Amino acid sequence: MTDTRPHHDLTGPATAPPLILGPSIGTSLAVWEPQLPALAREHRVLRWDLPGHGGSPATLLPSDGSADSSADGSATIDALAALVLRLADDQGWERFAYAGISIGGAVGLYLAAHHPDRVSRLSVVCSSARFGDPAVWRERAALVRAEGTEAMVASRPGTWFSHRFAQSPVGAALIEDLRATDRAGYAACCDVLAAYDMTADLAKITTPTLVVAGRDDPATPPAHARQIADAVPGASLVEVAGAAHLAGVERPEAVTAALLAHFTSTAALLAHLTSTAPPQPGDDASRHAAGMAVRRAVLGDAHVDRAVARTTPFTARFQDFITRYAWGEIWTGDGLDRRTRSCITLTALIAHGHDAELAMHIRAALTNGLTREEIGEVLLQSAIYCGVPAANSAFATAQRVFDDLDATPDVDSASHSRTEK
Repeated sequence: MTDTRPHHDLTGPATAPPLILGPSIGTSLAVWEPQLPALAREHRVLRWDLPGHGGSPATLLPSDGSADSSADGSATIDALAALVLRLADDQGWERFAYAGISIGGAVGLYLAAHHPDRVSRLSVVCSSARFGDPAVWRERAALVRAEGTEAMVASRPGTWFSHRFAQSPVGAALIEDLRATDRAGYAACCDVLAAYDMTADLAKITTPTLVVAGRDDPATPPAHARQIADAVPGASLVEVAGAAHLAGVERPEAVTAALLAHFTSTAALLAHLTSTAPPQPGDDASRHAAGMAVRRAVLGDAHVDRAVARTTPFTARFQDFITRYAWGEIWTGDGLDRRTRSCITLTALIAHGHDAELAMHIRAALTNGLTREEIGEVLLQSAIYCGVPAANSAFATAQRVFDDLDATPDVDSASHSRTEK
C-alpha cells in the first residue's frame, strides 16, 4: 500500500508541545538542522519533506484536476496544507506550533488562515504572501520538467546564500539536496507557487505570528516580510543582516534565537505553570525555559523579541546568563511577589544611576501591578536613601516613560538599552 504521508522525522521529548517545521523548495528537512537541537529541547519537533524532495514521493501532489488542484489540474497550496494536517493527525496533535521557510512558510500562512483552530503559534521565514509573477513559476516548472533540477543549481548561490557560503560543507550539502530532488515534485511545487496568493487572507490570521526576513534575500526581499507583518494583526518582524533566502542556514544564531523567543514562551509557560517544583540547581534547560516565560511576562514579548533578535555570538552567553539566573532563578522565586521585586529593582537602579534600565523597569513595574502613584512613592523613598540628585533623575526618566505611554498607549514602547535584558 502506497504511503500518502510525506517523509518526516521526529525529534525531542515525546510529551513536549508539538512544533512542525516546513522546508523550502529544493531542500530537504535537513535545511532545519541548524535550529533542531535548540528547538527540540522544549518541543516535539516534526520536520517533513515536500513531495519529490528528500524522502517524499512526488506523487503526493495531485495533477488530475482534483479538489486540491487549480483549474488546469496543477497542485495548489491546499494540497500541501492537507499533508501537514495528515501528519499532525497521525501524531494525535489537535494543535501545534508551525514554522516554515519559503513555500513551507506559505503552508503555515494558509493553515493559520484556514485552520486557525489547529495552529497555536506561527513563524514564516523568508516567505511571502505572493511569490511574484505566476508566469515565472510556470516557466521554471517547464524548465525543470524538461532538464531536471540541475537546471537550477547554478542560480542557487547568490539566492539561497552567498557564493562563499556555497563552498562550505553545509552549503554544498544543500546544493546536493537540490540535485537529488525529483523533477516532477519540484515542478509541482512551482505550480503551487504560481497559483498561491494569500494577500487577501492575511488580515484574518489571529495566530501569534513571527515573520523573519533575510536582509539580503533576493527571492523574498524584506518588503515581502513587511507586507505579512503589517497585515497580520500583532505580528512581529525580525530582519537578519547578512542573510539571503536560507537565512537560518547562513545566519543560524540569529534565526534560532528569534524562533526560540517566539516558540519557547508557549512551551515554557506550559511547563512552568503545570510544575509544582522549582527548577533544580544545575537544570539549565528548565531554568532557561522558566526564565524566558517570566521575562516575557514582565518585560513583554516585543522587548524580549528585540533583545533576542539582536543576540550575536559575542553576546549569546550573556543573554543565556541573564535568562537563566536573573529571570530563571531570582524572578521565579516564591519568596517575594513581582510588585515587591519591582520596587526593589527600581530602588537599586536609581541608586546606581542606571537610567536606561530604570525606564525599562518602570514599564515592567506597571505590568507587575504598580500604579504611577506607587512608583512615585518608590522614587520619593529613594530620595532619602539614594540621594536627591539620583531621585531627581529618576523622576525625569519616569515622566518620559509616562509621556511616551500616554502618546502611544497601544504600542509596546519598552526602552532600548545598550544591552537589552
